[in-house]
Amino acid sequence: MSEAGPLRRLAVPVFLPAAVFGVGQGAAIPVVALQARELGASVGGAGLVVALLGLGMVLGDLPAGRIVTRIGERSAVLLGSGIGAVGAALCLLSWTPVVLGIGVGMYGIASAVWALARQAYIIETVPVELRARALSAMAGLSRLGTLIGPFLGAAVVYLLGPRGGFLVELVAVVVAGALMAGMRAVESDRGGGRPAHSLLKVLVAHRRVLGTLGVSALVMGASRASRTAVLPLWADHIGLDATTTSLLFGVGAAVDVALSYPAGRWMDLRGRRPVAVGSLVTFAAAHVALPLTGSVLALGAVAVLMGVANGLSNGLIMTLGADAAPEDGRAEFLGAFRLCHDSGSLIGPLALAAVAAVATLGVGSVALGALSALGAAGMARWVPRRPVRARPGTGEVRGGHR
Repeated sequence: MSEAGPLRRLAVPVFLPAAVFGVGQGAAIPVVALQARELGASVGGAGLVVALLGLGMVLGDLPAGRIVTRIGERSAVLLGSGIGAVGAALCLLSWTPVVLGIGVGMYGIASAVWALARQAYIIETVPVELRARALSAMAGLSRLGTLIGPFLGAAVVYLLGPRGGFLVELVAVVVAGALMAGMRAVESDRGGGRPAHSLLKVLVAHRRVLGTLGVSALVMGASRASRTAVLPLWADHIGLDATTTSLLFGVGAAVDVALSYPAGRWMDLRGRRPVAVGSLVTFAAAHVALPLTGSVLALGAVAVLMGVANGLSNGLIMTLGADAAPEDGRAEFLGAFRLCHDSGSLIGPLALAAVAAVATLGVGSVALGALSALGAAGMARWVPRRPVRARPGTGEVRGGHR
């Protein structure tokens, strides 16, 4: 099957908005803590405000599934855009750390609604044989936008201070929402035409998948999020300055973005398992190797290794969730599966900090390496070996969890 046609149709309503949304997020994330400090927050308080983005995503995952079921994919992304715009506006106009925190949390909730609605839309409109490529492309473009965002926002931040990053974020959310308004309707996007399922019923019915593959997704989330904390902390530990650390991050991020679409193609052609296992094994190797580094070159090699691991995982969790999701209660299941991953993203850095406080940062990194290795074993056990294919003449999936 030619991939150009189905994927080209997603360029304006899905792929481009993902990149634009990423630009806004990339411009805002670096200035959240700075704005909190300008408003009088302590260092600890500023850290708490930053953490509210991840907390908002976790709190939004399960409701996002019900929202998509009740109002449809297109309406859900527009609702998410509205919530995100209000959150960005609160950040821009914030007069206390509390107001800033509310805005950051709202933006996290909007991100959860956006992500699930776009994932559900791709599942409905893209052939199964191209699913991983579409989801990985969307994830990679979002990551590319996040990488570009700080550079595009730098000039505005220079003129307006930290609030300039939120202005870029607000404009990006509005533009992305306008682009996604062009989503064509699909059969399931009927705005209330589908019955909403009890979240408890969905969780109980699919507890086996959520308790096995979902736990592996949680480990993936912890591994991915922890790298953004452990790498700069170790760079500081060995005496590197902020500029050098940023350059190392940039190199790793470039590798990450470059691997996104190839990873999706490999998943479609060779199966999800090799990519899932390979990503977590690479994360494990990078975390274990980190405490052995003492120079720019050595740490740069680890940064590249982490970029490879993260690039392989772009779109992976969305693809595994799509493969495992039932036809009945799909959106609610996707919300629960995303919750597993996003909970890991929230827990991972906290676990690293806890181990580092009790022992050392190096021990914390090695512990994350061991956790990643266990996650790889879980992926090897629970992810199907064969590529996912649609049975001829049916909508059923072969090689998946259905």
